[in-house]
Amino acid sequence: MSKQVTNQIMLITYADCMGNNLKDLDYVLTHYLQGAVSGLHILPFFPSSGDRGFAPLTYKEVDPAFGGWEEVLSLADRYYMMYDYMINHLSAESDIYKDFLAKKDDSEYRDFFIRYKDFWPENEPTEEQISKMYLRRAQPYIEAQFADGSTERLWCTFSPTQIDINCLGSEKAKEFMEDNLRFLSSHGASLIRLDALAYATKRRNTNCFFVEPEIWQLINQCQQALEGTGSEILPEIHENYFIQKKLEEKDVYTYDFQLPMLILNAVYFGRTLYLKDWMKLCPRKQFTTLDTHDGIGVVDVRYLMPDEEVLETKRKVFEANPGIRQLYKDSNTKVNFSKFDTYQICCTYYDALGGDDERYLIARAVQFFAPGIPQVYYVGLFAGRNDFDFYNQTKQSRDINRHYYTLEEIEQEFKRPVVQRMNRLMKLRNSHPAFNGQFSLLDTDEYTLGLRWQQGEEYAQLTVDFRTFAWDIVYTEAGQEKHF
Repeated sequence: MSKQVTNQIMLITYADCMGNNLKDLDYVLTHYLQGAVSGLHILPFFPSSGDRGFAPLTYKEVDPAFGGWEEVLSLADRYYMMYDYMINHLSAESDIYKDFLAKKDDSEYRDFFIRYKDFWPENEPTEEQISKMYLRRAQPYIEAQFADGSTERLWCTFSPTQIDINCLGSEKAKEFMEDNLRFLSSHGASLIRLDALAYATKRRNTNCFFVEPEIWQLINQCQQALEGTGSEILPEIHENYFIQKKLEEKDVYTYDFQLPMLILNAVYFGRTLYLKDWMKLCPRKQFTTLDTHDGIGVVDVRYLMPDEEVLETKRKVFEANPGIRQLYKDSNTKVNFSKFDTYQICCTYYDALGGDDERYLIARAVQFFAPGIPQVYYVGLFAGRNDFDFYNQTKQSRDINRHYYTLEEIEQEFKRPVVQRMNRLMKLRNSHPAFNGQFSLLDTDEYTLGLRWQQGEEYAQLTVDFRTFAWDIVYTEAGQEKHF
């Protein structure tokens, strides 16, 4: 059985970004983060053909560059673990896809992927059908080249190395999913993150994104596969909060991707109205984030603030980071501040706040006092800066926030006062009993945020004045009131 999920901080990291491999990661956790981290989300550590691990060849092996299952399971003995399952797609280098290309209709995987000729009656969507679809690139297909010399279009939402799976229309695909979910559960996964879940449900004449009721059918299949294992699912979906509320109704874990922009808005403009409204409304069975391996979500916060507020908050991030604005120009991506067109902003959260230590700690304190289990991305752990050198090597905008830290760098980073204070704040969040009690939003003026947790006689309370950035944490310890 996997370790049970606890209401304590989860670290998000790659297997090779805190040192070179899983053994180095274990060293960092042991020497620097004892008491500060209780959960661990190791981003895809399987053999992969691209997208930084998100184009898996298999789920039953650990990429030997990182180590093996022995290292993963050693961590799983001490931390509750989250693994990724890319439910929407599989690598173009996988044995399954290669078998399909070699044998075509004679392959046992002939219906494993979504073939245009089967999905679209005329072999092509109409312009009207395309206009409805939630697309990540202009044409969601790849031209498959079969061994017999024929070609055929297959659905491909993301990169050409990530081929979409026929999740609900193929028994082979269902067996593959169930087998891998159970395997991951038996190998230490407390949580399985269903990456790109909303794209995995497709139906003609819809937006092909979070299509109901098919999405619930797929979620139920995942839950049934994990029944009795102790593992739970966490759908990864970037969209407005209506989807989180639907998941909440089904008692499914959700991500709070709304919080990052709401906190930035409060910091930049001194108002707490939108942040307070979300605290009242947000699901309680959720994981909170400020930063992730992708970027700061913009689309997620729509309808929680007026569009003009979202756009002004986005503008402030770009003003604080002219290098990010130039990055978008270099990639021929226009940034329109009068139009809601940005999906995510590729920027570290520390730099989104102008590299200001105090504002950064305030943002983290708000996250840790918000309802839900906090996740801290490894770059955010070090109050990391935008890595333009890495971006210039790869020309991948998300690599701005994916710095590789050597063990020597990590030793130096932990000497920074902001990192030390962050570590203390994490330890308080993980150890204080009040956070397993009742949450309340204090009655304050429009510029001040007050968050309180209480269990019996124990309490912890955060107060922030967003005009002056004065903030205070008061909490009990052995019957005595203390200030952080």
